[in-house]
Amino acid sequence: MCDNERLDNERLENGSPIRAALKGALAISPLTLAVVPWGILAGSFAIDAGLTPLQSQAMSALVFAGAAQLVALGMIKAGIGLASILITTLLITSRHLLYGMAMRPQISPLPLKWRLTLGFLLTDELFAIANLGKQRSLDPWFAFGGGFSFYLGWNLATAMGITLGHKIENLDALGLDFAIAATFIAIVVPAVKRPSILVCVLVAMVASVVCALMELQAGLLIASLTGMACGQLYAKLSGESWRQA
Repeated sequence: MCDNERLDNERLENGSPIRAALKGALAISPLTLAVVPWGILAGSFAIDAGLTPLQSQAMSALVFAGAAQLVALGMIKAGIGLASILITTLLITSRHLLYGMAMRPQISPLPLKWRLTLGFLLTDELFAIANLGKQRSLDPWFAFGGGFSFYLGWNLATAMGITLGHKIENLDALGLDFAIAATFIAIVVPAVKRPSILVCVLVAMVASVVCALMELQAGLLIASLTGMACGQLYAKLSGESWRQA
């Protein structure tokens, strides 16, 4: 009951559910715009991989995972088996397990319908705007507004790629895939507020490059865990306070 009362109080402070949802959509809008080139590339690549327009759009609507979609489409085009595609997709999206663990204290008090909805909409971008730590509880309408608007943006961008991709020559040579890197840079840089976080980011960056050169499929997970371990070790050795702003 206390958790519900706290959510109700914060909802009253933020205004109506619609207002809170609009705030979430506004907060995530720069990242939604940044992901448009990525979505166009994904839609075009799906058609190029042999999927029908309906299958291509359904992939974005149901899978809703940009990096995993692009990798899976490349593997489909190369004729790689389903088991390998599923394992690779699992490894790529494994970071969402970490997101879920970080947001569990905020999401677990919510009803099941909210946990399922926000779990599906959870992306790197939504985590960036909705993870408030232990200081504040999560307004589900704010998170829903951000997540759903990003979902719509991704699917509209995919539809553009499906419709217009074949009409634009050498689409893959335009550097649209840089939107992936740009999006993650925009997410990570504002979060670097402590030396330990900087250590985490730098170690993860170097580890990801090394894993890529070694062609390790679990490279993303290895780099993430290595970065977090080094960041936490630095914090303990330096005596850094985790409450430090």
